Amino acid sequence: MREVDVIGVRVEMPSNQPIVLLREASGERYLPIWIGAVEATAIAFAQQGVVPPRPLTHDLMKDVLEATGQSLTEVRVTDVKDGVFYAELVFASGQVVSARPSDSIALALRTGARIVCAEGVLDEAGLAVPAEQEDEVEAFREFLDHVSPEDFEAP
Repeated sequence: MREVDVIGVRVEMPSNQPIVLLREASGERYLPIWIGAVEATAIAFAQQGVVPPRPLTHDLMKDVLEATGQSLTEVRVTDVKDGVFYAELVFASGQVVSARPSDSIALALRTGARIVCAEGVLDEAGLAVPAEQEDEVEAFREFLDHVSPEDFEAP
C-alpha cells in the first residue's frame, strides 16, 4: 500500500462528471477517481473547512464514530474492476468495512485518517506525471483554490 494525498475535486469536461484526484505521497503517480456530485461537495467542504449548519452524512458518520468511541485509522483504496474502484475503512478496533472510495475519502478528511492505495490500483489506473507537466498540475491546484462546493451541484 502507498500513502496518497487528496489533491482535490474538479468537474471533468465535457461529461460534467466530478473526479477526486489523489497523488502518491512519495511518487509521481496521480489517481483520478470519478465520483458523484454529492460526494464531490462533501470532499470540497472538508478540504475548505466548511461547516454546514446541520451535519451532512459524512459529518454524521464522524460524529457517530466519536460518540461510540471508535476511530477511523486508515482508508484503503483496494481494487479497481471494470473502472469501478473499491475501498475499505479500517478502524482502531481492527474492524474493516467495505465502502466506496468517495465516501471513504470524505470521511478520512473529516477524521484525519490516512489514505493509502494498493500498488496494483496505482499500476492499473494511476497516471505518471513527468516533471515537465507539473505546470498543468499547478494550474489544477490553482483551480481548486477557487472552486466552490456549489460548482458540483446538479443543474
